[in-house]
Amino acid sequence: MAKQTKNTNKAAGVKSFIGGTILTDDRITRQLPFILFLAFLGIMLITNRNWSERTIREIEVLQEELDELRSESITMSAKLMDASRPSEVVKRVEEAGIGLQEPVRPPQKLIVEEK
Repeated sequence: MAKQTKNTNKAAGVKSFIGGTILTDDRITRQLPFILFLAFLGIMLITNRNWSERTIREIEVLQEELDELRSESITMSAKLMDASRPSEVVKRVEEAGIGLQEPVRPPQKLIVEEK
């Protein structure tokens, strides 16, 4: 006889769930705040996951941009070092036809005497 009551309770449980009368049951209404709390935690978990994934994507994009800018900086630094060599400066001045010449004498120190 115990098996028959379990089967009828299961059938009644499914029938009340489908019919919607389970929501008016006292056992369920007492647990409703806890169920809402669990739903709130689930929503917060999903929101946090989406936020962290978006942040990770932004970090990856910024990292790629940083790598690109770093390589561009190294390239520009190498070009500047090459262009600032004295032989390159002399060559560019001659090509431009400015009329400047490379000094023949080494620079001298000027001494100013105070009166």
